[in-house]
Amino acid sequence: MKSILIFVCVIFLSLAAFGQQTKSVSDSIMITIFLKHQQDKNLDSLQAIQRKNKFAEQFPPKSARVISWYVMMGIGQVVTVKIPAHDLRTLNLSIERGAWGAFETEFYPTYDYVPIWKDAQKKK
Repeated sequence: MKSILIFVCVIFLSLAAFGQQTKSVSDSIMITIFLKHQQDKNLDSLQAIQRKNKFAEQFPPKSARVISWYVMMGIGQVVTVKIPAHDLRTLNLSIERGAWGAFETEFYPTYDYVPIWKDAQKKK
């Protein structure tokens, strides 16, 4: 009986440890990227630089999910991506290798405010 109790305890502790190791915690972050057109270049020049840099092949990285991608006339493009935090360097490198020369870039940590706003509207 004592050996069965020890066996059950070992199994229980093993399962508890396994459960803690596999517990999934989202480590994704959202980043908004401003790709500002360099105003001294026309569209053909910008696209030629992007082709030369293989921008489309590098950005967005495979681990990123595009949340939105807008063109702001007179400014450039604004892209929001969701990416695992550990792939932040990959995102940065895809911009450095693919976008530089055609765009000036800015990065901003981002979060979805719509659910908060909607909740506040309901409470009014």
